[in-house]
Amino acid sequence: MTREERVRAVAALGFTERQAGFLVAVMLHAGVCVGRQYCAYCRITYGQKVVDFFRSLLDRGYATARPTGTASGRLFHIHNKRLYRAIGEADNRHRRPTTLPRAIERLMVLDAVLADPDRNWLATEREKVAHFTLLLQVPPRDLPTLVFRSDDGETTRYFPDKSPIAVQADDQTHVFVYLATKDVPVDFRSFLERHAELFRSLSAWRVRVLIPLHLRDAVPAYKAAFHEQLVSPLRPVVLEELRWFFHARRGGTVGANMRLDHAGRAFAAPRFRALYRVWLEHGDSVLDATLSPVLADAVQRGTGGLECHVLPHRYQHLLPLVGTA
Repeated sequence: MTREERVRAVAALGFTERQAGFLVAVMLHAGVCVGRQYCAYCRITYGQKVVDFFRSLLDRGYATARPTGTASGRLFHIHNKRLYRAIGEADNRHRRPTTLPRAIERLMVLDAVLADPDRNWLATEREKVAHFTLLLQVPPRDLPTLVFRSDDGETTRYFPDKSPIAVQADDQTHVFVYLATKDVPVDFRSFLERHAELFRSLSAWRVRVLIPLHLRDAVPAYKAAFHEQLVSPLRPVVLEELRWFFHARRGGTVGANMRLDHAGRAFAAPRFRALYRVWLEHGDSVLDATLSPVLADAVQRGTGGLECHVLPHRYQHLLPLVGTA
């Protein structure tokens, strides 16, 4: 479904077009919201219209509310299956209850989406896969994945980070959102490695890191991680030693081995630890790609790059809980 189709389907349930547009954004990107976000979407000040809108959601069983610890603030969870079915997402994970820290993280992502209303936002795994494979003809093997294994077999999940992707009207420039929840960008490095092959397939791309106010001092660390993972190709001689080390490490090589000991020290940096995690999933193609100058060239030309966006809202007293979910 297109966004316009989703808005019409929700409006048919008794909402204005503006209310329906807001609900579609909430359901696709967060499942939760607060009153000020509705005000921002509608470009109105907080007043009786806002109160009436959320009261109607509660009265009709479309949402539940929980206090946030402030005198006036409430966190609303949009969960009703009828609403989600209207947008083709009856089983969307946002319907399920979540922890308060996770809800606050979703509020941050929703703020970023609402702040950039002129872009087309890809929210679900299904629409992301369709956009890149059908519209842009990107091979599925180049999409970010995680493989989940069990006794019943393997399940491949595409875009496992579940972060929204913004697309400009020309379908050429893509903005990949990442929410920072730690002051050390360990998980961010894995995010970059998972997306690296997709970046190489695009004509223009950017990574937008959302930085909560309490983590604003971590901006230099995220910029350094971006440069190390994507913009610093390895030399062939380094790559071959790294390849040997990864295979030896996975094979459980132990004992007094000077080469292994030396390689362990040489490749102890965060960049190589992130590479190892992704290599375990995808094999030597991940290492071969580290020789490529494509991403470095894109950043130099300005067709690829990093944006660190410090979020303007403090999220009140719940802010220290973010990242603990």
